[in-house]
Amino acid sequence: MTTGYITHPDFLKHEMGSHHPECPERIQAINDQMIRSGIDRFLHHLDAPLASEEQLELVHSPDHIAFVKDQAPQSGYAMLDGDTIMNPHTWQAALRAAGAAIAGVDAVMKGEVENVFCAVRPPGHHAEPTRSMGFCLFDNVAIAARYAMQAYGIERVAIIDFDVHHGNGTEAAFFNDPNVLMCSIFQHPFYPYSGLDPAHNMVNVPLPAATRGDVVRSVVEEKWLPALRNFEPQLIIISAGFDAHREDDLGQMGLVEDDYVWITKRLKEIAHEYANDRIVSCLEGGYNLSALGRSVVAHVKALADI
Repeated sequence: MTTGYITHPDFLKHEMGSHHPECPERIQAINDQMIRSGIDRFLHHLDAPLASEEQLELVHSPDHIAFVKDQAPQSGYAMLDGDTIMNPHTWQAALRAAGAAIAGVDAVMKGEVENVFCAVRPPGHHAEPTRSMGFCLFDNVAIAARYAMQAYGIERVAIIDFDVHHGNGTEAAFFNDPNVLMCSIFQHPFYPYSGLDPAHNMVNVPLPAATRGDVVRSVVEEKWLPALRNFEPQLIIISAGFDAHREDDLGQMGLVEDDYVWITKRLKEIAHEYANDRIVSCLEGGYNLSALGRSVVAHVKALADI
């Protein structure tokens, strides 16, 4: 079986100003490293389709969707919050980011690929059901999880988030939802200052700045894996943020490429055991362009067993 790779040129058109860290060059850096590494030719390439507004409503309120759509500027920029900005191409890119995650679910559920990586922007895991924030307009992984339940009758979805920032939007979408298990690590105290409220289906593990890979691996072994085995997920969706890398200035954690490989392999073992190998991984953060490209290549190589 193959690994899918979903992206689209529209992701290069959304930009939030020349000094914003969530920039089009992120996708370019990933694509460049994929080609340079030689794994590009082993992947099953798919274009990200546009999600429908009805699909966005699987997670987000109609009022929120209408608000974001109305804010889309004809020219220049529109501010959704202090660091979440739209240009004339953002609405289309956001629909494709959610659409990529949905297409990833379709591809793994239909057996077209074993697993898939979605190189998308804007990211999604900070977008709450009624609010855009933290560079995110709509919660791509949450929409994909709900879509898998609705379209394919999946009853247990595990969402894994190893971004340096807590995925508050995903937590808000599924807080105490018995059909979803969310496992995450994140730097704390740190933006968005969430993830500490107890819930039956949340395995949130806050970690101090400067935490290195050996500690994260212990957390995965001791906290995530037992919870995942107990839950027996039928599908795994990853919020793949690479800003916990030691070279990334938007966080202060100490992960390296080998840590992302190790985490990916452990998740593949769970997927093989319970989920017919089905994993949909979606890009979240990662702002040092070199570290981001290298980390995504390492992650995708592990997904593809290359």
